[in-house]
Amino acid sequence: MTTPLPSWPPRRTDRRTATPYVAVPREPADPVRTGRRWVRRRARGMTADAAAAALDVARFDARQNSRFEDLAGDERGLAELGEWERIAQLLADAAPGTVYDPDTDDVVQAELAADAAAAAAREAELREAMRIAARADELQALRELGTLAQAEPREGDEAVRDELTRRAGGYVQADVDAWLTRALASRLGHYRDPAAREAAAGLLTPPVLAHDALLAELARLVPGTDIGQLAFAARLATTEPEATAALAAHLTHARPEAQ
Repeated sequence: MTTPLPSWPPRRTDRRTATPYVAVPREPADPVRTGRRWVRRRARGMTADAAAAALDVARFDARQNSRFEDLAGDERGLAELGEWERIAQLLADAAPGTVYDPDTDDVVQAELAADAAAAAAREAELREAMRIAARADELQALRELGTLAQAEPREGDEAVRDELTRRAGGYVQADVDAWLTRALASRLGHYRDPAAREAAAGLLTPPVLAHDALLAELARLVPGTDIGQLAFAARLATTEPEATAALAAHLTHARPEAQ
């Protein structure tokens, strides 16, 4: 009995995953770095004489390559030559009998420290991107349930606002802006801290900041006002952010305690 061959291409299934895709930043290929690392591996344990001999070979190769247009500007080859020159000079200046060890090479160790710092920064950037994506998913779910207005803001929600705007193709999400502004004006969550409000001022758009300023002044004019009932302030801030900010400033100066 003949076994049937599998179909090609394979048929698609309906299996899907809800896990958000987050691109992992990768270190770009660097021929200069690759060349230097190769030289250091080759040079480990070399004496001054051995390094000088290797340098002569590298110089010969460079002269040969210079005759060919496609090799004359080879970044890796030039980097290898430069590293052989550095190591040969390092050993020539060292005590007799010294052998090369990249583990005690100050230049190498400084580069490794810089690489470690860069890797840590990339990892932190990835973690932050994943946090923003997860928080954006959470807020989107609350929007779909109609309960976004009851959500308490968290540190970093300004970046989440930008992510939701990006997902919408750059269109401003009025309900998200209204929620964030009410949280600012009502001093909800971490916005109770003046430092958090000051930091947010440098991350939010002029319409949001103008809306917040006007809400704050209207709430002072009429204590106990339900900010949720001041929807007209959002419309003013969206259409005329400069005029809204000017109105808020005027109300601030009109207060008796501001005299």
